[in-house]
Amino acid sequence: MVSLIGVGGYHLGRQADEQEAVRIVRTAVDSGINFLDNCWDYNGGASELRMGKALRDGYRQKAFLMTKIDGRSEESAARQIDESLRRLQTDWIDLMQFHEVIRMTDPERVFARDGALKAVLTAQRAGKIRYVGFTGHKSPAIHLNMLETARAQGFRFDAVQMPLNVMDAHYDSFEQQVVPVLVEQDMGVLGMKPMGDPFVLVSGTVTAVECLHYAMNLPTSVVITGCDSLPVLEQALHAARSFHPLSEGAIAALLKRTAHAGHDGKYELYKTTHHFDGTYQNPQWL
Repeated sequence: MVSLIGVGGYHLGRQADEQEAVRIVRTAVDSGINFLDNCWDYNGGASELRMGKALRDGYRQKAFLMTKIDGRSEESAARQIDESLRRLQTDWIDLMQFHEVIRMTDPERVFARDGALKAVLTAQRAGKIRYVGFTGHKSPAIHLNMLETARAQGFRFDAVQMPLNVMDAHYDSFEQQVVPVLVEQDMGVLGMKPMGDPFVLVSGTVTAVECLHYAMNLPTSVVITGCDSLPVLEQALHAARSFHPLSEGAIAALLKRTAHAGHDGKYELYKTTHHFDGTYQNPQWL
């Protein structure tokens, strides 16, 4: 079983002090957070390298470790899988995900005869990967296309990651269009960007803890949140420890408070701009 909160890996590579990044991961695990997020491309590999150091001394055995690859071909995916394993200093990844499924053409590339899925399945048979999922932040339609492409190929994902927050509920909503499909098919629901990195907070309509509680209240398996300092980690831990299922009235109040700010995607730049599209800015990663 995974923890209600997961530690996002991107912010670990942005922390000025590498030892502080290690302390963040180990404090999280010691405090009951076992889900750790990362990606092959985060901060040029620094995020995975730091997490690998944090997972020494028996911490790897306490964690459910997820990372992601950008490669769309069998060759690029295989190379990235092996690089991630080396950086993370582990023999296996609990959940490997296809990162940034943000184009309508991504599913066909992943599932092509010489596509990335072939490398992932080869690694899975070799014991390097336990579960397989995908992530994306652009459009529910693209997620649904990925799921349908998988179904047509006779493949079933174990987990799917997407932005889930109070703003998403108002604009091109993953919560409304994708989550019900995953629940029906008994796939893991991984929520990310509960604070919009951090533009939901910039809107001034909700607090950080309210953001986390809203995402936790959805049928999420885990809510992944970035923690670039110990105080931010403590805030996430407080949110998890203080969480109780929200009443219909509490949900309605949050949605009413955020309706005007959220109606046009202004605070969801990952949907409406290329600001968060690493593979758009670095197509060589594919």
